[in-house]
Amino acid sequence: MLGSGSGGNCTLVETGTTTLLVDAGLSCRQITQRLAGAGRSLDGVVGVILTHEHSDHVSALAVLCKSRSIPVFANRFTAEAVANDAGTRFPWRLFETGRGFDIGDLTVESFSVPHDAQDPVGFVIHNCNASVGFVTDLGHATRLVADRLRALDALVLEANHDVKMLQDNPHRPWATKQRILSRHGHLSNEDAAKLASEIVTDRLRHVVLAHLSRDCNKPELAQKVVVGKLHQVGAAHVHVMLSHQDKPTATICV
Repeated sequence: MLGSGSGGNCTLVETGTTTLLVDAGLSCRQITQRLAGAGRSLDGVVGVILTHEHSDHVSALAVLCKSRSIPVFANRFTAEAVANDAGTRFPWRLFETGRGFDIGDLTVESFSVPHDAQDPVGFVIHNCNASVGFVTDLGHATRLVADRLRALDALVLEANHDVKMLQDNPHRPWATKQRILSRHGHLSNEDAAKLASEIVTDRLRHVVLAHLSRDCNKPELAQKVVVGKLHQVGAAHVHVMLSHQDKPTATICV
């Protein structure tokens, strides 16, 4: 993960022959620099897949698409929302939510998630060797979400806030708190832990906690809550990592 949080989200996924980005919410400069730090470059990226149109997931798209022709994969409502906001032409590759599509040797499966966007989705990206899930913005875990996240090797999972820290925060307006806590807002640490415990299998080895709030959460608290819940259900084999806003995570190989 090149970076995750309300300031921007972007993740690199690659096989031996295919490299893609999940979202592009960091600046183009930051994406370029962080890819370089991992020994990668935008020259190898064959596509960007979008979860939804919020700026912390798409802010680099206009610059990326002006400097190079990287296909952008999105459903129709997300593409329309991005295009309307940006006023820029993008090399769209439209997919239908709930349908899979191929990029190189990877298959991308999309599914609906409850969030306050036009048509937000989560992803499961897989090939014949491994499967990785992405759910970074959702207000609650539906049965569909849980069903789609079974049989993974790795999972990127939102753990946005601690409920008490959010409720007590003096700088967040009440309307903002209500939106975050709503069923179309963001997952709390406890919600993330519950979902992880429900979908965990012997196959799941890595969970990366994403989209952590800077002022309504603490990384060590999010990790403690999720690890504790997984241990309660006998899943001590899962390595729970933290994403960061200002730096990439270590590379995960599955």
